[in-house]
Amino acid sequence: MTGLDRQQAFSGTKYVAGALALDSARLEHYLTTEVKGFAGPLTIKQFKGGQSNPTYLLETPAARYVLRRKPPGKLLPSAHAVDREYRVISALHAQGFPVAEPLLYCADESVAGTAFHLTRFVDGRVFWEPQMPGSDPAERAAVYDSMNETIARLHSFEPVEIGLAGFGKGENYVARQVERWSKQYRASETQKIEEMERLIEWLPQHIPPAGPVRLVHGDYRLDNLIVARDAPRVLAVLDWELSTLGDPLADFSYHLMAWHMPHSESAAGTATLVGHDLGGLGIPSMEDYVDDYVARTGLDPRAHLPVYLAYNFFRIAAILQGIIGRVRDGTATSEHAPAKAEMIRPLAEKAWEFAQQA
Repeated sequence: MTGLDRQQAFSGTKYVAGALALDSARLEHYLTTEVKGFAGPLTIKQFKGGQSNPTYLLETPAARYVLRRKPPGKLLPSAHAVDREYRVISALHAQGFPVAEPLLYCADESVAGTAFHLTRFVDGRVFWEPQMPGSDPAERAAVYDSMNETIARLHSFEPVEIGLAGFGKGENYVARQVERWSKQYRASETQKIEEMERLIEWLPQHIPPAGPVRLVHGDYRLDNLIVARDAPRVLAVLDWELSTLGDPLADFSYHLMAWHMPHSESAAGTATLVGHDLGGLGIPSMEDYVDDYVARTGLDPRAHLPVYLAYNFFRIAAILQGIIGRVRDGTATSEHAPAKAEMIRPLAEKAWEFAQQA
C-alpha cells in the first residue's frame, strides 16, 4: 500500500512558492476593474494539488475565486492551454454541466506573469484516494455512480450544438494522441525504457475502430471532481487543459486505470484500487462500472478494452515524463513532481501487459 497520505498531501492550500508568486497589487487592481463585484483586499494561496498549471485560491472579504495560469518558463508545445480550458468550461457551464462558473480569461502576461483564467470557487470535497477512506459503502457506491453518470453526460453532447465546433480535429483521436505523446515523451526523455520503445511501435498498428466524435476531458478521474459536502453528487469537474474533440471510449477508459494502477510507495501521487476489497467498500468492479456506462450512453469499449488500457497507461507514462522534463528544466509546479520519475517504468510495464493481452 502507498506510504503517502494523498488526502493530506494534496488537500488545501500552501503559501505560494517563489517562482510561482503573483504580484498581488497588480492582480487586485486588474480584477477590480474587470470582474463585477470584485473588491479587495486580496489574499493569494496556491492549491497543493495540480501538477501542471499552477492553481491559486484568491480570497477577498466577500468571495473566493480560483485562478489557473500557465506555468512560467520553457513549455512543451500545445501544453498548458488555459485558453482552451476556459472555452470548454464556458460552453459546459451554459449547458448546466457541473463545472466552476467561468468569470474571465486574460491573455495579458503583464497581469500575472502568464495567461490565466478566473472561475468562482466551488466549495466541496475532493477525494484524493479512489477507495475514499473515511467514507461508507453506500456513499462510495453513490459517488462512483455520480462519477459514471457525469462522464456519460459529457459524452452525450454533440460538440457543434454546444458551441465547440472546431475545438479539436476529432477524427483519428487515438492515433493522433499516440503520435503526440510519443513526441512529448521523446522531448522530455531522461532514461531509456524498453516498454515505452515497444509501445511507440505497437500502438499505431493497433488503434481501435473510431466511434462518434465527442467532447473528451482527457484527465477524468475521481480526484479531478469536486463532490458536494452534504451529498454524493458531483458539483464540478476540474482540470480541462487536455480536453478536445475525440474518442469518448478512450476518454472513459482512462479513469478505468484506477482498477489496475501499480502501487507507489512515494509521493508519486498515483492512486490505486488494487488490493482493496471493492465489494466490502461499496465500490463497483470495473466490469460493472463499464456496464453502467454502456447502459447510459450506448457506447461500448468492451471489445477493445485491453488496447484502450494499453494506450492510456502509455499516455500517462508520457505525461509523467513531461513532468520530469519540467523538473529537469526547473518549471515543475509541485514538490511531488520529482517522485513521479519512478512511476514511469511501472506504468509502461502495465501498458505493455495490456498490449500483450490485446
